[in-house]
Amino acid sequence: MRAAKTSEIRGNRKAEILGALAGWFIRSWSKTLRYEVSDRCGITQANGPNTPVIYAMWHNRIVTIPPIWRRTCGNSRKAVVLTSASKDGAILSSAMAVFGIGSVRGSSSRRAVAALIGMKRALKEGIDVCITPDGPRGPRYGFEPGVIKLAESSGTPIVPIHAHFSSAWRLKTWDRLVIPKPFSRVTVIFDEMLVVPPKLDEAAFQHQLDRIQAILLAGTDDA
Repeated sequence: MRAAKTSEIRGNRKAEILGALAGWFIRSWSKTLRYEVSDRCGITQANGPNTPVIYAMWHNRIVTIPPIWRRTCGNSRKAVVLTSASKDGAILSSAMAVFGIGSVRGSSSRRAVAALIGMKRALKEGIDVCITPDGPRGPRYGFEPGVIKLAESSGTPIVPIHAHFSSAWRLKTWDRLVIPKPFSRVTVIFDEMLVVPPKLDEAAFQHQLDRIQAILLAGTDDA
C-alpha cells in the first residue's frame, strides 16, 4: 500500500481549475512588467541551438520566467517542467499549460524513476526540460542532484536561468516566492550552456553539483 501511494499522481478537477486561473493571472500580471533579456547562449535567437537543453532555475522564480520564455522561445521551442506528483504539482502543471509548457510529474520523494524516464524521453523528442533544483519542498536554494544526473546521463547541456528584480514582494513561503511589483523591471538572464561530462565518479559528480549551484546562487540577491 505504501508503494502504491508513493507512485500515485495526485490531482483533480479543482486543482486543474485553480492552476489555470493562476496561470492566466500570472500571464496578465506579466504584461505590467518591463522585461529585459540577456541571452548568453543564443537560446532566444532564431538561429540559436536546435537541440534540447535543460533549464535550471530556482523555485521562487516560477512566476517570473514562464511569461518571458513564452515570448522569447515559445514560438520556436517546446518545453516541459518537472512538477511534483502532489496536488500542488497538479496546480503548477495546469498553470504552466497556460504558457504552452508541458509537465513531467514526479520528484525525488515520489515517482523519481518515472520522472527521470519521462524527462529523458522528452529530451530525445527534442523538447527542453526545466527543473527547479530546490523544489518542490526546499530548502530554499538547496540543490537536489536530479538535474546533474539528467545532464550526465543524457549528454544534454544545462542553461541556468536568473532573474533580477527592481522591485518585488517576497512571500513568506518556504521558497520566498518572488512577485515582481507592477511596472517594475525584471532582468532575465539565459546563462551560458554548461556541459556535464558522462560517467562521473562521486567526487567529480559533487564538483559539478557545487559548480552549478554556485552559478545559480550568483544570480540571486538574497542567498
